[in-house]
Amino acid sequence: MKLLSLVDEYTRECLALEVSGSITAQDAIAVLGRQFLLRGASECSRSDNGPEFIAKAIQGWLDIASVETLYVAPGSPWENGYAEAFHSRLRDEFLNVEEFISVKEAQALANIWRLDYNHERPHSSLGYLTPVEFREHCGQDVTTAGSEETRPKREP
Repeated sequence: MKLLSLVDEYTRECLALEVSGSITAQDAIAVLGRQFLLRGASECSRSDNGPEFIAKAIQGWLDIASVETLYVAPGSPWENGYAEAFHSRLRDEFLNVEEFISVKEAQALANIWRLDYNHERPHSSLGYLTPVEFREHCGQDVTTAGSEETRPKREP
């Protein structure tokens, strides 16, 4: 099983958590494209050097979208600390505690975990707000009608 995560570097919000048997550059482009439609294109896209992200297809697509590509140097996880912290939590709290019968079940559980991460989990780096609260507090509420991100705010 492969996972593709898309995390907003500023808000720490997990925008996408896709589960599949394999993930290609075209799959990554589809995930980015959906997010660009929902929230607009970002200035840059930071990623590791996995084959799906260094592929010419994704580089060309991001270039057309006027998005700068930033790659983490191999063996330099400190260049991507927030993503390393996110993936550590993902592994400890989700991957290491769940057993999946199918990719479909893994995707359903990943969606539940992602919503909890975004709406219920305060982050010290965000002043102990959840990623969604932080985004809304900063006046960047870009949630669209019909989006799955419509869970009610938690009470303080």
